[in-house]
Amino acid sequence: MRNALIAAVVAVTGFSSAALAEGKKIGVSWAQFQEERWKIDEAAIKAAIEAAGNEYVSADAQSSAEKQLSDIDALIAQGVDALVINAWDKDAIGPAIDKAAAEGIPVVGYDRLIEDDRTFYLTFDNVGVGRIIAQSVFAVAPKGNYAIIKGDPGDPNVGFLRQGMEEVIGAAVASGDIVIVGEANSDGWKPENAQKNMEQILTANNNNVDAVLSQNDGMAGGAAAALASQGLVIPLGGQDGDLAAINRVARGTQTVSVWKDARQLGKAAGEIASALAEGAALDAVPGATKFSGGEKGIEMNAILLDPTPITKDTLAIAIEAGHITKEQACEGAAADVAACQ
Repeated sequence: MRNALIAAVVAVTGFSSAALAEGKKIGVSWAQFQEERWKIDEAAIKAAIEAAGNEYVSADAQSSAEKQLSDIDALIAQGVDALVINAWDKDAIGPAIDKAAAEGIPVVGYDRLIEDDRTFYLTFDNVGVGRIIAQSVFAVAPKGNYAIIKGDPGDPNVGFLRQGMEEVIGAAVASGDIVIVGEANSDGWKPENAQKNMEQILTANNNNVDAVLSQNDGMAGGAAAALASQGLVIPLGGQDGDLAAINRVARGTQTVSVWKDARQLGKAAGEIASALAEGAALDAVPGATKFSGGEKGIEMNAILLDPTPITKDTLAIAIEAGHITKEQACEGAAADVAACQ
């Protein structure tokens, strides 16, 4: 009778049988779904949680620190056994961590650092991402006027990305080979804010800008639009592996998109959260290392995955991995892109 009931529920609602299994409940609090990658992350996390026989429940904070706190309160009230938190604001999230700890609920800080040793930090190496963005642009523009388009100031990844960029261009800036003629934060990581920042930098410098380091692909799109309106095509870097950005790489209007395979990160998050829900200790997670690179220097258990640069020479990697089709990647591609031949 129970199996028949479950079958009926599955048929009517579309719920997977794994979600109805006698497992743990994993709550995921998302900062927002503005970037296209978050839907990929979510699908991977959900699949990994359900593969472990557990239930996925979630909430979207819609770019609000206040809403994220109330979302997490609601998830705790639902009886979650572990939390995955993609924090909108690194400082405002503190009370949620305190409440989770008081209830004995383990927390995974997903993609964005929550600098608290009661959380497990899972991300790609964001200093490394900044390094790759700068290396790829610096390789084709070792001298000249640089603009740096940064993300939301409430996100600690902004600092990590900028640190990686500085490791590459710092010496050239000190020698005068590179002059940073504009550097601005783009609230909410919004492409339209990045476009305004780029327009202002171009205006202030009479369009005399030779390269742009953007901290993500959405903002790189905004910067590219500002450049295009002035008839400019210059080296431009970004990250996230957005489909439009990969096509810009093929067209020659973006130099690199550092791809952080969201499927890989999401799968790891689902597996780690499931293990923690079963009682595993933070330092017992396979592959865990110690991280203390946050602004407070707090030592945490962490896994930092390696990102993949997508350039015109490595475009085939994203196509062969199934992240993007050849048709999507290669529309309007430049003649020298081997993957599009």
